[in-house]
Amino acid sequence: MAASSLASRAVASLSPSISTGASRDDAGSSSVVGFHKRSSAFTGRRVRISSGHGSSAAHGRRSCVVAATAAPVKESPPKIADIELVTREEGLELYEDMILGRCFEDMCAQMYYRSKMFGFVHLYNGQEAVSTGFVKALKKDDYICSTYRDHVHALSKGVPARQVMSELFGKATGCCRGQGGSMHMFSKEHRLLGGFAFIGEGIPVATGAAFNTKYSREVLKDLSVDAVTLAFFGDGTCNNGQFFECLNMAALWKLPIVYVVENNLWAIGMDHFRATSVPEIWKKGEAFGMPGVHVDGMDVLKVREVAKEAIARARRGDGPTLVECETYRYRGHSLADPDELRKPEQKNKYAVRDPIAAFKKYLLENGLASEADLKAIEKKIDEIVEDAVEFADASPLPPRSQLLENVFADPRGFGIGPDGKYRCEDPAFTAGTAEV
Repeated sequence: MAASSLASRAVASLSPSISTGASRDDAGSSSVVGFHKRSSAFTGRRVRISSGHGSSAAHGRRSCVVAATAAPVKESPPKIADIELVTREEGLELYEDMILGRCFEDMCAQMYYRSKMFGFVHLYNGQEAVSTGFVKALKKDDYICSTYRDHVHALSKGVPARQVMSELFGKATGCCRGQGGSMHMFSKEHRLLGGFAFIGEGIPVATGAAFNTKYSREVLKDLSVDAVTLAFFGDGTCNNGQFFECLNMAALWKLPIVYVVENNLWAIGMDHFRATSVPEIWKKGEAFGMPGVHVDGMDVLKVREVAKEAIARARRGDGPTLVECETYRYRGHSLADPDELRKPEQKNKYAVRDPIAAFKKYLLENGLASEADLKAIEKKIDEIVEDAVEFADASPLPPRSQLLENVFADPRGFGIGPDGKYRCEDPAFTAGTAEV
């Protein structure tokens, strides 16, 4: 699909508002609307929830989140002039990143059905506001840890589209030299700690990266290290033991990490509200004295505002935050999923709230961009994605000698024969694997 048509294909009936708040989808439950005491378009009674971490020297106030219950109050939303949520340059950067994610994933679907990709491929369509809102709020040296739905996280963190597409094609020019594939993107250069095929796998890795930052600063006295780590995972992970263990550890040691739940309401084919006794995931941080936030994951500005505060908390030493981003995926669990379990009414409800179409409308209505500006971005991204496909298709497959690399810690072990040569270079050794 041409990039120029992507941002306008959905009905943008709901323009992003000023608040960081979002009401719970079908449960009628309470929501959390952010960290700040600023006025909000969310009409709910406010309740302050202490983070339990004392005063912040940087801000001179106690860190907290603001909860909102269902009791309505009359409250006028602030005007655009009162709060400048995003500058023109920032807005165009956010829009470009979301367009890149959507176009890239649409192209992945085409390539998958043309047999250019193999195995399971999980697309991110519909969830772009979460990746863009969080990752674009990071510094270059910050870390992210992803899931099997990791292509767009990699792109947002700066991994070139050529490398990501080549990895999906299984080519030597991929970010993992063709050995990772769709679910295992990794880039040391870009501080992408990996995509992980099993749910919950990445949370301990991300927690370890945050511990490394803490240890470097407090034990090794290297004050130049101030990296924050983002751990992305889905709603299906939040009943997993590793999730609770790591939240406890991070809160206990006040690690610089933000746990980002991309709650797209479905864990493969399991409805979120059928799978957990407490569907409000953000509340699970309370057991560990950790602030919990629920935000509209279809609104990049709301996500960005929460992300900036959570990242700032972590960086100044106030500890972790659990952020639940309520979002929706526009495709099945993977490209092998016929997507027959979700009701059309639910799909349509979120289709008209397309995060890209809504943000495009916001930029235009507030004079931050013109149609020409946005079309230029869409054309640029279309060319980047087309170039990535051509590059990946023309790239070589990994050499057979790569088969046993990165498998054993000692390269003189199983991988090298008595003659000192790699065994995998012997055609007889790898006979039978050539067609795999």
